[in-house]
Amino acid sequence: MQAQAAQAEVAQLAAAVEAEPTPTTTQERQKFAKTRFVANAGLAAGATYQWIIKPYRAGKFQKGASGRTFALIKAGLAGAFAYNRLKAALQNAKGDPLLSKALAPLTAGIESLKGLGTKLRKGDAGDADISSFENVIGGVKDAGKSAGAPVTDKVPSVSELSGG
Repeated sequence: MQAQAAQAEVAQLAAAVEAEPTPTTTQERQKFAKTRFVANAGLAAGATYQWIIKPYRAGKFQKGASGRTFALIKAGLAGAFAYNRLKAALQNAKGDPLLSKALAPLTAGIESLKGLGTKLRKGDAGDADISSFENVIGGVKDAGKSAGAPVTDKVPSVSELSGG
């Protein structure tokens, strides 16, 4: 009987450990926070450059441009995706005091990107909108670099943009 009770207790503890895999030390939490920040910020930067900035500079969003509709749809998805990943990066940064301090001034800039995905998709985005994306991404990259978490662009696929 006692062996069965001990086995049940061990099974419960194992299930609890598997359900909540968390780092044990503050240092590990901070390391994972930086790693996750770099991943999320890199995806946001890659999506912004590949699907918004590059096509905009190539004139793909102008009326009458070949492939405009598809470019606008991808840009809209990329805008929403980038906003989502930037919000996740902000959350990750909270686990590291240095990153948290470095990103604090960028919170309002990230919030300002909230509706740009829809604006891009409808073809209503202009130079100022594209510049705001560039500036926020640049600021996040600079903040990461200053906090010891350099961000490099990672271009997501179109299926990743749409959540598939």
